[in-house]
Amino acid sequence: MSFRKVVRQSKFRHVFGQPVKNDQCYEDIRVSRVTWDSTFCAVNPKFLAIIVEASGGGAFMVLPLSKTGRIDKSYPTVCGHTGPVLDIDWCPHNDEVIASGSEDCTVMVWQIPENGLVAPLTEPVVVLEGHSKRVGIVTWHPTARNVLLSAGCDNVVLIWNVGTAEELYRLDDLHPDLIYNISWNRNGSLFCSACKDKSVRIIDPRRGTLVAEREKAHEGARPMRAIFLANGKVFTTGFSRMSERQLALWDPENLEEPMALQELDSSNGALLPFYDPDTNVIYVCGKGDSSIRYFEITAEPPYIHFLNTFTSKEPQRGMGRMPKRGLDVSKCEIARFYKLHERKCEPIIMTVPRKSDLFQDDLYPDTAGPEPALEAEEWVSGRDAEPLLISLREAYVPSKQRDLKVSRKNVLHDNRAASAPAPSRAGVPTPASAGSAVGAPGVPATGEAGKLEEVTRELRLLRALVKEQGERIGRLEEQLGRMENGDV
Repeated sequence: MSFRKVVRQSKFRHVFGQPVKNDQCYEDIRVSRVTWDSTFCAVNPKFLAIIVEASGGGAFMVLPLSKTGRIDKSYPTVCGHTGPVLDIDWCPHNDEVIASGSEDCTVMVWQIPENGLVAPLTEPVVVLEGHSKRVGIVTWHPTARNVLLSAGCDNVVLIWNVGTAEELYRLDDLHPDLIYNISWNRNGSLFCSACKDKSVRIIDPRRGTLVAEREKAHEGARPMRAIFLANGKVFTTGFSRMSERQLALWDPENLEEPMALQELDSSNGALLPFYDPDTNVIYVCGKGDSSIRYFEITAEPPYIHFLNTFTSKEPQRGMGRMPKRGLDVSKCEIARFYKLHERKCEPIIMTVPRKSDLFQDDLYPDTAGPEPALEAEEWVSGRDAEPLLISLREAYVPSKQRDLKVSRKNVLHDNRAASAPAPSRAGVPTPASAGSAVGAPGVPATGEAGKLEEVTRELRLLRALVKEQGERIGRLEEQLGRMENGDV
């Protein structure tokens, strides 16, 4: 007798969200009130960054993850912008480097001290000037070192080499209206954008060409979002003509009709999607909502499967998500969000219930690590590379972070001389980056020094690997001895 399968099988069906206890929250933080639909929050395995209210300029706070509890009003901030900060993004290849975009029309890149701030940080490593209106989007390239994208209210997308402070590409004729968001694909060869003209565009930044475009992806006038998935598909959130919130999945090869379209509700907050490429789960957070919905994306129809909703009492002002390598794998944690309230930040842990204490291979496939797959020059020359993956099995410990440094030679001599007549500057080094100590890690080294550094890095990685394997062999031998003695 055959039974019809009623419930779709999925290991993420029972994922549940749990806020941490009060003493593990970050209290008394004056979250920014600026009217801009960014997340206001960025997090990595070392630091939590939150855009805060600031008088006479723009600022954001950077806290070590361990600094929970009440944050003193005098706690130092990163406060070099002269206008409110609109967006921040941690560098995926260096946990101590963060980029910020502001209403003062500049992008600034900051080096955070290894143990956090002890005094206000006012001098960025580099200032990138090229936008004529406020900069609302900053996002790092996923696989190439020191490549940063910025987009402003001048409808221009700029791509920078932060290591030399030079403007690599200027895309100023592809968006006729305000850009809502931009998302790189998995290897950084393309990006997709959502625009106020209701179009979703897929763009090749190195050629400066439009690869595909879908007009009226969502017919409503309110803000929409578009993100690339690992398989090359595009996921969008937006509003219908009747102002109902929608989710849609698109195939870039054929943008005529969506592969899937779902209507959620009639709330008016913009939907911010967070995508996990390892599990193919998308978490959707509405600004002003008090819930996080999550969906699984599959290869078979109907493609978008609702999993569950985490609900709480307080509405969210913004949201940050921890990268996979910062999660606690021993507790089957598959996502951690940092929810911004009006005056605090509350971590929310997403867990898959499992009885076993062993490492769960199916929940934690190899994930993108902190090492870049390419240098900026290689990417500019046309090369693409997938992210370098790491295993989370042994609670991965990264190699020592290298300070970002800007090449004085490129900025002050070669580029300066070549670009002197140009009306807009590619980049301005500040006192922090123009001193005698400039020059080093964030930028590829050359000659003998570069070879020495490369060999040293390889040797360090091999030593860590040998040590790890030695410890595993020791544990196995000990277990074998106990078994032979009949202790187990």
